[in-house]
Amino acid sequence: MTVNLTDSIFHDEEAARLHFEALRWPHGPVCPHCGVIDNATELKGKSTRPGVYKCKDCRKPFTATIGTLYERSHIPLHKWLLATHLLCASKKGISAHQLWRQLGFGSYRTAWFMAHRIREGMREAHLPDPVGGEGKFVEVDETYIGGKEANKHASKRQHRGRGPIGKEPIVSRVERGGTVRSYHVPNVTAATLKPILVSAIHQASHLRTDESGIYWKVGEGFASHQTVNHGIAEYVRGDAHTNTVEGYFAILKRGVYGTYHHVSEAHLKRYIGEFDFRYNYRTKLGFDDATRAALAVKGIAGKRLTYAKPGSGGEARA
Repeated sequence: MTVNLTDSIFHDEEAARLHFEALRWPHGPVCPHCGVIDNATELKGKSTRPGVYKCKDCRKPFTATIGTLYERSHIPLHKWLLATHLLCASKKGISAHQLWRQLGFGSYRTAWFMAHRIREGMREAHLPDPVGGEGKFVEVDETYIGGKEANKHASKRQHRGRGPIGKEPIVSRVERGGTVRSYHVPNVTAATLKPILVSAIHQASHLRTDESGIYWKVGEGFASHQTVNHGIAEYVRGDAHTNTVEGYFAILKRGVYGTYHHVSEAHLKRYIGEFDFRYNYRTKLGFDDATRAALAVKGIAGKRLTYAKPGSGGEARA
């Protein structure tokens, strides 16, 4: 199913509310106070805003946004749905400046914070680990995001945030023809990667990596482990290659450098979660823009992302 951007859910608040409630409560309203399902009455009083329900069991009022990233938001729900669709439909992401212009917000900061809330919902929609299994191939590789090549091994800002940014290490595992999961790690070592790979990849899988020695020992725990030596321009040898994960890195870097330009270390986990999400629910796996956006909206449940206290740098926190 494709989405028409003239759809009423993107322009009419009542249509947006009904759409969100259908996604949030597929089996009827769920009371966040006592957990009872489909035993509530929608309040219709003149002084009551639309979408307020009262539980018949505990007698407490509630709305569909309670317990979600939308709770207490002053942004209209139809703008949340439109922003989510735009972020889910843009292969290389969409900048907060672009959202600011397209959605008509009063400030850039509103769009910036909104985008991070949506990314947090995407992170919650991760497919379960482990991936792979008997007869399946999983590729693992690392890359670095941000800063200059000369600063690859510097992990923190210098001179109280005014200096160059070190390259931040990202490790990704991709099942061929399947899903990806990426991790922002403090450093790329065998000790750092072993617990990630052991928990994220089924032991019956065939592991494929580059020639880096950090994978040698952990690779012994899989059905097979083969490497390619990029140092001598070897990129494919039979079924040994890392072309899939490198293709994913190409999408990630085009988005980070082409759309976002700069990604802070504090929020890097959300940005890589965004790119993982779109890859995991891509068209080749049977998903379209509408189903992808619906999954992102469902992912906002059970999370809160609030502004930090004044004086803390203005960062968002989960």
